[in-house]
Amino acid sequence: MPLKTVHSDKAPEAIGPYSQAVVANGMLFTAGQIALDPASMQVVEGDVVAQTEQVFRNLAAILASAGATWQDVVKTTVFLMDMHDFPRMNEVYARVMGDSRPARSTVQVSGLPRGVLVEIDLVAVVPNS
Repeated sequence: MPLKTVHSDKAPEAIGPYSQAVVANGMLFTAGQIALDPASMQVVEGDVVAQTEQVFRNLAAILASAGATWQDVVKTTVFLMDMHDFPRMNEVYARVMGDSRPARSTVQVSGLPRGVLVEIDLVAVVPNS
């Protein structure tokens, strides 16, 4: 089965040689999303809460472009600059995910693109693909 590239104008353009997301065998794999505003391609101002909210807006736009929702998410990976930000990121995560409970890994990293505080990627099932 061929790979299908997914693109949303409501999410930031890829800033390197990669796609926002790819569908393979009915599964959506997103690139890591950081807190870039898709209109300005600038990092949103604010703390980890503001950045996490923007990351989830970006991921929601990509999910929608693929025909998927938060209920279809199987796995997320959260990259944090500082694990002390986990509780505040997790509050946003829980609010956005609602009743969805995908598997998740969260790791602290030594650096993220453009100096952001959080990056998240996900894997989802694409209904009717």
